[in-house]
Amino acid sequence: MSKIRIEHLIKIYGSNPRIALSLFQNGAQRNEILEETGQVLGIADVSLEINAGEILVVMGLSGSGKSTLVRCINRLIKPTSGHIYIDGEDIVQLNPHRIRQIRLNKVSMVFQNFGLFPHKTVVENVEYGLQVKGMSKRKRRQKALENLATVGLSQWANYLPKSLSGGMQQRVGLARALATDAGILLMDEPFSALDPLIRGNMQDELLQLQKKLNKTIVFISHDIQEALRIGDRIAVMKDGCIVQVSTPEELVTQPENEYVHAFVQDVNRAQILKVGSLTRSIYACTVDQYSIESVWKRMQTQQQQHIYIVDQYNQPIGYLHLSHLETAIQQGNSDITQIMQTNFSKVHENVCLESIFHLFQTGIPPAVLDDAGQFKGVIEASDILANIGSLNRTIEEVN
Repeated sequence: MSKIRIEHLIKIYGSNPRIALSLFQNGAQRNEILEETGQVLGIADVSLEINAGEILVVMGLSGSGKSTLVRCINRLIKPTSGHIYIDGEDIVQLNPHRIRQIRLNKVSMVFQNFGLFPHKTVVENVEYGLQVKGMSKRKRRQKALENLATVGLSQWANYLPKSLSGGMQQRVGLARALATDAGILLMDEPFSALDPLIRGNMQDELLQLQKKLNKTIVFISHDIQEALRIGDRIAVMKDGCIVQVSTPEELVTQPENEYVHAFVQDVNRAQILKVGSLTRSIYACTVDQYSIESVWKRMQTQQQQHIYIVDQYNQPIGYLHLSHLETAIQQGNSDITQIMQTNFSKVHENVCLESIFHLFQTGIPPAVLDDAGQFKGVIEASDILANIGSLNRTIEEVN
């Protein structure tokens, strides 16, 4: 279900945007509009749905329109044309009073430069939005302290912002945004001013908070590694347009054009690709359902060298190689449970490839499981090497 729906959004900067809008609607490009009118096309007919509870990362080069887009969502910038629906309400058409209510109750923003009041203490900064909403001093102080605890800064409540490191100040900004209980967080490159180590820690903290709070987050970034790490989906912008919206895996493996390809060409694919994307669906034997001879024949027919044994709930309980079956048949052994190996590796389909390399030391392909623990297939070392050992697709393949 979409929390935010954007339809044909256009934003033109300049003193007479209507002329530029007419040119754009008649097919003029961004540079042509600028040369002819002096107006700047910031957002060029963007349509997008953002699902409730997801982190959507909007990324692109400087001037691509990503910051303009996020500021249109809370009407810090008024669009020239188009619609933005939040919970079904078109905020483009709203009066200033209603916009103010939405900013106080539905949408919070975290800025790159922290945006803290230097003369207020940390807790006073966090409770500022609640004060504007008219909440009593006691209740807003309690709420502010709760959110400071959420971001791990309880002991700094009575300090001024200048006493805190950059990462700590950004956590204060995040606590302030969370304090209003808004369902939507807009984050405009919030970690870009931080040192790399602190930035990575902040990304981890955001993901942990999201597991607990389940906000709808629109996160602006120019860093592909950051986008791939935190985004459920990534929207790539160029010249005011969205050129691709995909999951991290799809973005890396299926870039739609040269512009997107340039972003992802140096990405470590093993950190992005999930086990499920390379899982081989193979025949599995349900225990006590088939004889050793019938399993052996089926494996030969399907040219399958190994097989997993599953219980009645399709959960793997053992593993056999074709040679084990052949030996059992020669020895007259008919009980699969007596010859199957129970020491094998299991991996979830949503873990990244890089985290399972050590599992191939045994020579047995790990069993891949879904959320219910059911058998989905196996993952082979050869499939991983074929995908991460090769160069990303060339632009000729993309096209």
